[in-house]
Amino acid sequence: MFELLINVDQSLLYSLAASQTLEVAVRLLKTIRMDPSDTFVFENAAAPGEWAVSGAFVFARLDPATLAGKARAAFRGGFLGLDSLGWSTLAQIVEASEQDRVMATDVLTRHLVEFFGAPDLATARPAAEEEMAFAASLSDHPAGRLIAVSRRYEDGATREVFRTLSARGSTGPIRFIGVPDGAIGDEVE
Repeated sequence: MFELLINVDQSLLYSLAASQTLEVAVRLLKTIRMDPSDTFVFENAAAPGEWAVSGAFVFARLDPATLAGKARAAFRGGFLGLDSLGWSTLAQIVEASEQDRVMATDVLTRHLVEFFGAPDLATARPAAEEEMAFAASLSDHPAGRLIAVSRRYEDGATREVFRTLSARGSTGPIRFIGVPDGAIGDEVE
């Protein structure tokens, strides 16, 4: 009979096991639809549950003064859903895995090349990572919290203001009162 003895650092084994079994949790944004209004406010409404980013980069090469109608609505108050490249008025903070973040970044990287003029994936990747990091920075609140964006063009730059929405007293669902038909249009400030 042959016996082999190997001296192994136990902390190394623990670190290796932990790195293979523990998943780093991050918070990201997902689109949410409280009512059907996004389907008539935006040209392309994001489906509920898509990974979301601010989406301001979509308008980087456009003159905001020339935007009208649904494009103007997307500029002024929309989050970009990554699957459909549609818009959502609200985003919800959700728990996500590192794998979710990487997969969403991959989707955005491909979109930057296919639809937004990035020359290749290597060039698009850092921009996609920056967008996802910004979305994660907006998610520094409890999971379930809603985020709204207000965007304007001022002094030659796009300015974004984000606000969080939560239930009063933080019990039960957030109440949302629908917008009457015909009340949404370019004249609303």
